[in-house]
Amino acid sequence: MSGNTRGILFALLAYGIYATHDVVVKLLGADYSSFQIVFFSVLFGFPLTSLMLMGNGTPGTLIPVHPWWMLARTLFTVTANGCAFFAFSVLPLADAYSIFFATPLIITVISIPMLGEKVRIHRWIAVFVGLMGVGVVLNPGGAELNIGHAAALVAATAGAFASVIVRKIGSEERSVVMLLYPMTANFLLMGLLMVVWPRTYAPVQGLHMLGFALISGLSILGMLFIIRAYKAGEAAIVAPMQYSQIIWATVYGLIFFDQVPGPNVAAGAALIIASGLYIVLRESRQGRASNQPVLRTRNRIGTPGTPRAGRVMRMQEESAEDTVVESGKAA
Repeated sequence: MSGNTRGILFALLAYGIYATHDVVVKLLGADYSSFQIVFFSVLFGFPLTSLMLMGNGTPGTLIPVHPWWMLARTLFTVTANGCAFFAFSVLPLADAYSIFFATPLIITVISIPMLGEKVRIHRWIAVFVGLMGVGVVLNPGGAELNIGHAAALVAATAGAFASVIVRKIGSEERSVVMLLYPMTANFLLMGLLMVVWPRTYAPVQGLHMLGFALISGLSILGMLFIIRAYKAGEAAIVAPMQYSQIIWATVYGLIFFDQVPGPNVAAGAALIIASGLYIVLRESRQGRASNQPVLRTRNRIGTPGTPRAGRVMRMQEESAEDTVVESGKAA
C-alpha cells in the first residue's frame, strides 16, 4: 500500500472519529452550555496533552517571543472553539460543516495582509465561488436563520485568523508554547464564564460525565490519526479528506437527529468544497511553504481539548533534531 493511500485511509478514519466527536457534542448540547462542554473537554484532555508536552526537550521558557500575536491567536482559538461547539449544539451537522468549510477561503483572503501572500485572479474566483456557496447554505430567501449560523461563521473566521497567525509566528515560537496557551485559556476563560454567569452551568448528570471524557478522548484519537495521515501521505492528497465529514454529517444526522440536509445545503457545500479543493491544488503546485497557508493548516475547528496536529508534528521534529544533536556531541 502506497504512502498516499495510507494517508487517505488514516485521514478518512480521523475525520470519521471527529464527526463522532461532534455528535457527542451535539447530544450533550441539549443539556449543557457550550462553555461547560468546552471546559470539561479541555479538563479531560490535559493529562494526555501534558504527557506529550513533557516529551519535548527543546530548551527555552514558556514566555512567547511574540506575546501580542500569541494573545491574539489564543483569543481567536478560544472564540472559534466556543462558537463551534455552540453551532454544533443548535445546527444540523451538515449545515455547521458546510459553513466551517469556508475557513480555507477566509485564510486565503487574510493571508494577503498578514503573510504577504499574492492571490491571483484564479484563486480570487475560487474564493468568490466559495463565498457564494456559503450564501446558498444560509439560503436567506427560504431558510430561517438563527444564532447558530452566526456562531458558525464567527468560528470559521476566528479559526482562519488563528491559523494564519500560526503561519506567521510559528517558526519562531516554541511548539510547547503554541500548544499550551490556547488550551489553558480555554479552560480558564470557560470556567470564569460559568462562575460569573451561573446560567451557563448545569449539574452534570450520571453518565454525562463519561460523555465529556469521550469528547476529549475522540479528539485526541482523531488528532493522532491526522498526524499519521500527514506523515504517510502528501499534504495535497490528505488535506481534501476533511470534506468527507459532510458524508458523516448526513449519515449521523439521519440516524441520531432525523435530519436530512436541504437542497440548499447540498448545493452550497458542493460550491464551497469545489473552491476549497481548487485552492489546495493551487497551493500544492507552488512549492514554497511560506505561500501555502491553507495547505499547511492541520487543525480543525471545534477540538479545544487537544493541541493542533501541526504543532504536535513540529514538536516531534524538534525533539528528533535535539536527539541527533545530542548524539553528535556524545560521539
